[in-house]
Amino acid sequence: MPSVEAATVPDTQLGLTDDEVQLLRFHQAQANSSSSRAASRASSQGLLLLDSASLASLSRHLDRLMQQIQQRIEYLSEQSSIVTLQQYDRAGNLIDNADAEIARFQNIMAEMDELEVDFDRIAHIKDIVKGQRRRVEGLERELEQTSTRREREHHSHSHSHRHSHSSRHEGSSSGRRHRH
Repeated sequence: MPSVEAATVPDTQLGLTDDEVQLLRFHQAQANSSSSRAASRASSQGLLLLDSASLASLSRHLDRLMQQIQQRIEYLSEQSSIVTLQQYDRAGNLIDNADAEIARFQNIMAEMDELEVDFDRIAHIKDIVKGQRRRVEGLERELEQTSTRREREHHSHSHSHRHSHSSRHEGSSSGRRHRH
């Protein structure tokens, strides 16, 4: 099994902000919590594990997370519309309820802003993970092609080498038959 160091990249070298690095570490640990000790160890050491299975698991986890955030944004958007409509409908009672409704609306908007920032950060992390995954898969394909090419060259060379030995052997035995 390859060492963790050989198959990792420091997460601080991925072009992420400090907040994005923290999110990556947290979500890499969550995504790989049940899959491998190597992924958990890499995450705890501030490294991104560069194998296609770990990257695929992290990518799926980030997809689910982005979907959950998107659903929450949609829900909060609906809630803000309801609050706005309620404010409009209750124009007569606006003075009594204004402070509470405004505070609720501000809280909803603040949460939406935070979620949008998280969504953008996770989208950025996901893009980097996808890039790393494509890079690793490309390297794996190149390694397989190189290995297959070497096997073919070795097989071809050894077959040719055996053929030349058998030709020499046949030539020497036929020479003996003619002497008798």
